[in-house]
Amino acid sequence: MQPKIKYRLIGLAVILISAAIVFPVFFDGEGYKERHLKSAIPEGPDRPEIVRIEPVNKPLPDTSEAAEPNKPVELPKPQGEVKKAIEKTIAKNKIEADIHKDQPVLDQQGVPVAWTLQLASFKSEDNAKGLRKQLIESGYKVFTRKQGDLVKVYVGPEFQKSRLESLHAKLKKDFGLNGIIVRFTTQ
Repeated sequence: MQPKIKYRLIGLAVILISAAIVFPVFFDGEGYKERHLKSAIPEGPDRPEIVRIEPVNKPLPDTSEAAEPNKPVELPKPQGEVKKAIEKTIAKNKIEADIHKDQPVLDQQGVPVAWTLQLASFKSEDNAKGLRKQLIESGYKVFTRKQGDLVKVYVGPEFQKSRLESLHAKLKKDFGLNGIIVRFTTQ
């Protein structure tokens, strides 16, 4: 036999014998030994009892639609100096409404009935803002509301419908806007 092959076979035998000796030392089958420590975490608390509480108060009435207005309360007619002061203020400020003709009222839920003048509806919010700015610069109380994909421009609110009717005529003459008077709501 050639000496090169002989050396290789002897080396292989040495490796196999040393593997047979070392293999059982490392792979004894016991595996990794883990240190077992006591847990310092306390047990969780007991689950509380579920308590059902029945409501004591009556549910609030549905306010999605405005209530019908009550009948107006009769105000006493002013007398003497008070009447003269009121007439002077009316003449000075050019007030057109008469408080005895169109009195503010409360609806069935005790909420004051107010009215607004809906002037226009726009798809473009920029157009609505432009009209609102123009009306505010002219001294009117104006607000806008977005309803669906429309932006509506309102003037008001007023508690006396007659004042809003005279304002409607003035806006129609000055701006050429023909709006409609609607009940004011906060929604």
